[in-house]
Amino acid sequence: MGRLLHAKIQQVKTVDAAHRLCKADWWWEPKTKTAVIESANVIGLAQLPPGKFHPFELDTFGLGAVIRAVAAKGARHCIIGIGGSATNDGGFGMARALGWKFWDRDDKPIERWTELHRLARISAPRRRRWFTELIVAVDVQNPLLGARGATRVYGPQKGLRPSEIREAERNLRSLAKVASQNRFGVPPSGGPDRLKPELRTFPGAGAGAAGGLGFGLIAFLDARVEPGFDLFARFGRLNEKLRASDLVITGEGCIDQSTFMGKGVGAIARRCRQGKIPCIAFAGTIRARAATNRIFVNARSLTKVTTIEKAKTNPTVWLERLAERTAKCWPTT
Repeated sequence: MGRLLHAKIQQVKTVDAAHRLCKADWWWEPKTKTAVIESANVIGLAQLPPGKFHPFELDTFGLGAVIRAVAAKGARHCIIGIGGSATNDGGFGMARALGWKFWDRDDKPIERWTELHRLARISAPRRRRWFTELIVAVDVQNPLLGARGATRVYGPQKGLRPSEIREAERNLRSLAKVASQNRFGVPPSGGPDRLKPELRTFPGAGAGAAGGLGFGLIAFLDARVEPGFDLFARFGRLNEKLRASDLVITGEGCIDQSTFMGKGVGAIARRCRQGKIPCIAFAGTIRARAATNRIFVNARSLTKVTTIEKAKTNPTVWLERLAERTAKCWPTT
């Protein structure tokens, strides 16, 4: 998105999801005072060594430092993309980094999201509005809680075991409940606090994206959620480019049911289908074969040419081999 806006790369010191020191890029367009943050650059799963950290040990705290740096630059408009996170904390860490405080019934501070089941109240910081406009670009429409929520749908991809789902869900449910009771919408100028409509329903509309980070941005930063694909398509003039294409190739690490819940890969495939443009998908694995076959003219996984372990170790090599094999038999397959 930053490149589409012709924005310049900026860098800030922060910590990753495991609180290891790191540097994170963000984009700045000074004429419109617009900033773009890609949360995966800070708290993304790809920033961590495979299998070393458990989601219970990770949070979104490091994103707060980036938001502070963007605000200090003078940004009025901010777009935050929240795909690919390693976290499942509902934005708790980010909120703490921006001055929000979380207390249990004994007025003891809560500093880990796995303790949120004890949450009794939340106190707001002096500064609650950081930008004139904050847009959260999401790829999915999952709610925070429930069968289609952040924990049950995306938790296993990040390392949550089936026996841990209930505990993680309990903590996020407590966060959502207390946040809604405390009426934490940012008040209009001169007016009282209002309860944002999204909080009344423990929101859908992307609140479950990035382990509930969507919810945290709505609740604590008064963000507005928009489909990330629509933003990208508008700024990138996607429809115009599709009309000039004979073939579209896309892909992601795992094509599953979530791919067709608003993610870019599924969305671009649908546009191609509507325009009768053939669309091929490459993936690490494919878990929703029936839905995949309905949308793509061809979809292949790296597991067709190697093992999952080898694919994760050197995906570039195996993707090249898979693409070569597909090209040799195209368009007969």
